[in-house]
Amino acid sequence: MRDITFQEFDAKSGVFYGALAAFGLLAGGGLLAAWYMEHNGHYVTGMNNQIVWGMPHVFAIFLIVAASGALNIASIASVFGRTAFKPLSRLSGLMALALLAGGLAVLVLDLGRPDRLIVAMTNYNFKSIFAWNIFLYTGFMVIVAVYLWTMMERRMNRFSKLAGLVAFIWRLALTTGTGLIFGFLVARQGYDAAIMAPLFIAMSFAFGLAIFILALLGIYRMSDSAVGDFMVRRLGKLLGIFVAGMMYFVVVQHLSNLYATEHHGVERFILVDGGGVTKLFWIGQVLIGGIIPLLLLFARGGTTRGRVALASLLVILGGLAQVYVIVVGGQAYPLVLFPGMEVSSSFFDGVVNDYAPSLPEIGLGIGGMAIAALIVLVGARALKFLPASLADAEVDPHHRAEGS
Repeated sequence: MRDITFQEFDAKSGVFYGALAAFGLLAGGGLLAAWYMEHNGHYVTGMNNQIVWGMPHVFAIFLIVAASGALNIASIASVFGRTAFKPLSRLSGLMALALLAGGLAVLVLDLGRPDRLIVAMTNYNFKSIFAWNIFLYTGFMVIVAVYLWTMMERRMNRFSKLAGLVAFIWRLALTTGTGLIFGFLVARQGYDAAIMAPLFIAMSFAFGLAIFILALLGIYRMSDSAVGDFMVRRLGKLLGIFVAGMMYFVVVQHLSNLYATEHHGVERFILVDGGGVTKLFWIGQVLIGGIIPLLLLFARGGTTRGRVALASLLVILGGLAQVYVIVVGGQAYPLVLFPGMEVSSSFFDGVVNDYAPSLPEIGLGIGGMAIAALIVLVGARALKFLPASLADAEVDPHHRAEGS
């Protein structure tokens, strides 16, 4: 591999400002949706006192989990010594920061009273996993920023591997903490499971890489620069491995629940009787987010540019469905207050809870994604995050031998 030359995002002004305007409108729509929900009250959303986490939380958790996975490319290069991915390390760090910022923006704007965040930041209950996550999220921001500094400042390059190792361990802790938000909720039959921690780590690998691939191909398409087949093949194979690992943990999760009698009810709800939740699980999560991407990536000729891009898009859509099934599906199934007994009252005890996402909720979630995109575009335009070329002649170590 030749020496890597980095540059700013060099798309034509019309293309760049057009993308900036499009994402700016989506981000503005998200802010408007947040204002509408805050001004009119919680009742204008589809959420209620039974399902208190809705679509904003689905988008926020998806973005936060993906942020950890987006850093995987940099970790593979610096921690595990895979130099083929080294040209993408800076962009990997930038995307990790952007996705986390977008996810946290959705969470803050969904509080109804964003100023109450000050209370959460100054009063800690260390028996709550939410308190732990405040440190994990802010720490991730600082560590990745330092990691980027060691990569971009020549004098600090010698510390890059150490910074990468710290970032790698911290992001595993971050994703574990996010998964344990659900794993520690013993009152909910759909959440109470230690498998949530490794499952969320596997999800982060797949979601983050899928977003990274689409962003990479889009950025280089706008700048009329080449992304060689070598890099596309490597990223496509890696995505296939991550998707397979994620699906493995999904299978383990549900087989474990089916083994435990106390979870039979919620498993039947998710897998058979859950209506929209069941459809999202089998069609969205399993088929669109798992089986089809695996077929695209591992079938003969599966690492072509078009198939890798399509598989990445399907993993993202399937990932949103998966987080929806976990977050909303877990709340829709009624609390088991008295095991082995039927419970009925005027307060919907023992009743499956209905939820229909409202347009403002979806708008806020999309706005968070747009904020992440804006950070990537502006950051790549202002600083040298992008390699000048990803053509095979620059990044494929065997290119010369094949051409001779």
